[in-house]
Amino acid sequence: MTLNRKTHRAFNRVRENNFSLVGLLGFTLNGKTVGIIGTGKIGRCTARILNGFGCKLIAYDIYQHDEFISLGGKYTATLDELLSQSDIVSLHAPLLESTKQMINEDALAKMKPGALLINTSRGALINHHAIIEALKRKQLGGLAIDVYEAEEGLFFQNHEGEILDDDVISRLMTFHNVLITGHQGFFTRESLAEIASVTVQNLKDFEENRKCHNIV
Repeated sequence: MTLNRKTHRAFNRVRENNFSLVGLLGFTLNGKTVGIIGTGKIGRCTARILNGFGCKLIAYDIYQHDEFISLGGKYTATLDELLSQSDIVSLHAPLLESTKQMINEDALAKMKPGALLINTSRGALINHHAIIEALKRKQLGGLAIDVYEAEEGLFFQNHEGEILDDDVISRLMTFHNVLITGHQGFFTRESLAEIASVTVQNLKDFEENRKCHNIV
């Protein structure tokens, strides 16, 4: 919503007494096609939210979930099919050898011109060099990421007053249609409490020789 309606830019403008709407035009989500790559728990939660906006939902996943279908969602036979139909593409896939840099130059070329790409999953799912080129050509209409492949040593730290030596993220931050957050999607009171509770329960299960339901 922020990337589409540009509320982050509007916020900064208003603080400078600039109430102009120039450059802030977005689009209505209702009726737009959103492609969800990966329909695990978070992917399906995203689908439920977007269903409330009246979006047309399509997905690509090797496993098909009844809940997604019950929302009116449809699975595409191929990733290319999803990319070519989607106004917004949202990534929710795990990082595997088969998914690493799945959004590359070829994939971006198959997306609708001007489509938005959202990645809150794993940074390495996308090729950031290809993303930069797609943004420059205006093939990609906007990018929102909460994860970054080289985020170690960068995210979760204050680098104010420093010169970043990461040329890729520095270039991404120059685009007005790129929104970057520092891996904060999980950062709520409720989520932190759940993480702590599950971690303690896992330790208790191990200590008391019980079956752990979260074993990897």
